[in-house]
Amino acid sequence: MNRKLIDKLCCPFDKSDLKIQVIQETEHQKIIEGLLTCESCQRYFPIIYGIPIMTPDEYREKSLELPNLERWGLEMDTKTNSFKIAGPKTTKELK
Repeated sequence: MNRKLIDKLCCPFDKSDLKIQVIQETEHQKIIEGLLTCESCQRYFPIIYGIPIMTPDEYREKSLELPNLERWGLEMDTKTNSFKIAGPKTTKELK
């Protein structure tokens, strides 16, 4: 995903701006892995293989996204059906 695309994206639920945490990128600033988050509704949207996953909650599967979140040091809110980050597993910040 090209960094310039981030300015064009918004939360599909409430149209708020998204913040990005880059996990992995190439030397040409192409984002390979990362996390887009909406501060308004607290949802997250992972970037996997350079593709932002921004589908509605009802079409997403937590079991498919959980391994990436755990690898990135984040926990998912498993008490609700929404896709919200519960918080970091450790106090270590993402790079």
